[in-house]
Amino acid sequence: MICPACKKDMVVVEYQKIELDICPECRGVWFDSGELELMFRLHGSEGIDSFLKDMIQQNDAETTEKKIRCPICRNKMNKKAAGETPPVMLDVCGRGHGIWFDGGEVVQLAKHVGTKKKADAGNEAVQFIEEFFNI
Repeated sequence: MICPACKKDMVVVEYQKIELDICPECRGVWFDSGELELMFRLHGSEGIDSFLKDMIQQNDAETTEKKIRCPICRNKMNKKAAGETPPVMLDVCGRGHGIWFDGGEVVQLAKHVGTKKKADAGNEAVQFIEEFFNI
C-alpha cells in the first residue's frame, strides 16, 4: 500500500488480529474499518466505539489541512475533528474503508479516549499504543 500522505511504500505490521499499514517515512498509520476499535477492545477499552461513531457522523471539520486520498478507493477523505483543545484532525474514508492517522495522532486520540474513561482499561490502551508506536 502507498502512504496517502507522503506517497512512500508502507509496511504491514501484524498484531494479534490486526494488520496495520504503517509508513516508516512519515510515521502515519492506516486502520482498515474496524481495526481501531479492535485494538482498543484488545486492551480493555470499550469507549472507542461510541466515540468514533459520534466523530464520523459529525460534519467535516473546517481546516486548512489538505485533504488526502483513501489508499483503498482513492477518493478524497473527510476531515473529522476528534477530541478537544486542540482536536486531532483525522482523515476518514467516506466509503467506510478506514481512518488515516498522521504521525503521533494515534497516541493523541488514545490519550483523549483514555481520559474519558474512569477505569484503568482506557489507560492500558494508551500505554500499549504509546509503546507500540514508539512515542
